[in-house]
Amino acid sequence: MKLSMPLMYDGNPRQAADQVVALEKAGLDTVWVAEAYGFDSPTLMGYLAAKTETLEIGAAILNVFSRTPGALLQTAAGLDNVSGGRAVIGLGASGPQVIEGFHGLPYDKPLGRTREVIKILRQGLRREPLQHDGKIFTLPLPADQGLGLGKPLKLLTRPERPAVPLWVASLGDANVAMTAEIADGWIPHLFLPEKAQDVWGESLAKGAAKRSADLAPLEVTAGGMVAIGEGEDTKALLDFARPLYALYVGGMGARGKNFYNDLARQYGYEEEAEKIQDLYLDGKKKEAEALVPLEWLEAGNLVGPESYVKERIAAFRDAGVTNLQLTPASADPAATIAQVKEWVS
Repeated sequence: MKLSMPLMYDGNPRQAADQVVALEKAGLDTVWVAEAYGFDSPTLMGYLAAKTETLEIGAAILNVFSRTPGALLQTAAGLDNVSGGRAVIGLGASGPQVIEGFHGLPYDKPLGRTREVIKILRQGLRREPLQHDGKIFTLPLPADQGLGLGKPLKLLTRPERPAVPLWVASLGDANVAMTAEIADGWIPHLFLPEKAQDVWGESLAKGAAKRSADLAPLEVTAGGMVAIGEGEDTKALLDFARPLYALYVGGMGARGKNFYNDLARQYGYEEEAEKIQDLYLDGKKKEAEALVPLEWLEAGNLVGPESYVKERIAAFRDAGVTNLQLTPASADPAATIAQVKEWVS
């Protein structure tokens, strides 16, 4: 089982990126760089590539709306080159608020768009001329559109690898099935190991049945906060996760268009999901945070005595997680990573 960590920063990402060097030495395998509507991921990923030597550097995620397939191809090939073959490209549909609000693009056909982007990226990384006739993208542009001068072009420079790992962030049934069918890896957010089979088992099996034999088994990254220690002071650290859960369940989308609120309901927290959303959208964030179920926080994170953290590691492994994602909540994050690395090795 690999260990990974989301790049966490408040204001200045360079400071957080500089700390990754010590985590790499402690045994961290992958760092994930988010984008949303903050700094772009590729810039920070390139900075990390120059700072590190062995670490996989993953985008989590690049949305499939705001960049053309050609631009995503250039990004994947460029990052893989400057990192010496250590890039991982996480893709996803994001959500209507970001795509329509920040990028000014209609949020339509997210699954079909993701499927076509992956097909075009794999084609381009093999340095094949980009030719694609899909429902979303047509490459080159047809002769009756634009100036009629488009022709199939292949990537001008030779990629570091003919295939860069392409992961997908997905939660809904159809999207998860597609991920299991065509992606190299799956990024499910707010993952609850004991409920994973009930929520996604059928979708994962449906996609796996269509998976090409040319693809390796699906990788999965999930996890949460990690803090190893006895007593109530350690357990109290779970409260630091409450704002994140409340943000996603309550504020990442409008009523009826929040994938994470739907997920909370699928986990069995229907009443809490409704109340958290109402409070959060009414600006009562602290009250919303207080309603995040402790049971969910405990099961979705790795906080407690050594024996409990080991139990959580086993639960994530049993749920199919191959890359355990950790956010250390300790005075010495590198030591925490080194300890967990010893346990998962």
